[in-house]
Amino acid sequence: MKDWTRQLEERGFPLADIPAPAALYRPVVVHAGLAWVSGALPLAGGQLMARGRVGEDLSIDEARRGAELCAANVLRALARELGDPGRLERVVRVAGYIHSAPGFTEQHLVLNGASELFLALLGDLGAHARSAVGVFGLPLGAAVEIDAVFAVS
Repeated sequence: MKDWTRQLEERGFPLADIPAPAALYRPVVVHAGLAWVSGALPLAGGQLMARGRVGEDLSIDEARRGAELCAANVLRALARELGDPGRLERVVRVAGYIHSAPGFTEQHLVLNGASELFLALLGDLGAHARSAVGVFGLPLGAAVEIDAVFAVS
């Protein structure tokens, strides 16, 4: 596996642009060989980049880009916590929460934006179990939120 942190930067996701927690929680908790990464919103440069309901305010493609940004924020938080990118062993599970318009049923397609980034950066180690859930609302009015579990050394 190439250095995934360098690849993140090359894709336009600078490691220094890690959103600060918006409430009382830790962005990452490492315990017993697992890194649990808290929910990440589609924030870049302190700005929410995907807001509203998917299927009403945003298209699937716009929300997919938001999911990709969420995944980048998950990885940036993980990189800060681990220090050494070589400690990442694999992605175990990803959960995506999609602020959905009534009747919207394509949450799985939105979450592909996150899954594709994990696979592009980590290859087979990026393959993961996942859930894509439609929700009534998300913090700050975000269109998508992602959390994840990683195996780490």
